[in-house]
Amino acid sequence: MTVAPDELTGTEQAVLLVLMAECRPVPNPELKTLGPELKKPSRDRLRRLNLIDVKAGSPMVLDLTDDGWAVCRTLFDSDAPPGVRGQSRALYTLLKSLGRYLERADLAPADVFASPAEPEVGDVAARVRQAYARLVRSPGGWLGLAALRDALDDVPRDDLDSALVALYQQPGVSLIPEENQKALTDADDAAAVRIGGQRKHLIAMAL
Repeated sequence: MTVAPDELTGTEQAVLLVLMAECRPVPNPELKTLGPELKKPSRDRLRRLNLIDVKAGSPMVLDLTDDGWAVCRTLFDSDAPPGVRGQSRALYTLLKSLGRYLERADLAPADVFASPAEPEVGDVAARVRQAYARLVRSPGGWLGLAALRDALDDVPRDDLDSALVALYQQPGVSLIPEENQKALTDADDAAAVRIGGQRKHLIAMAL
């Protein structure tokens, strides 16, 4: 399905540009710190148009599809919509300039945008802290280990388990079982880490 930029709202365009700039799956709570908040009607519409992938979970995670990348590329050649003023108009001016550069250099957006650098892979504990800060809904809040493992799916399970056990010994870090065992999904149970003979499903960290 071909989607023209003028078929999308300004918020929908901006969210696609944020996902392109980050070049990685973005948890929904983090999305509104990087750009505009994407309400459910627009999220469902972008998904229906096959411009984003939405991975259900807590939190929900959004990623740009190939069609979404293609729409972002057309935005580089688009004029600002009628009524756009000030900072928003400056964004479209910048995009057109970037579009001219991509054309001259024969580059695609994916050749230019890259995901943020991660900490050294060996420092798994640092990556756990970074992922927690990115995913948690509020500082010091509880985060399910299933969401944490999804965010660090390149880390071997044994390495991540060892990092969680080490972090558990540090001040400001708590790991607890889910009190409502009936609320546990298979994914929650599989993501648990065993510490002191007890399966822990949730983590909280002082930021």
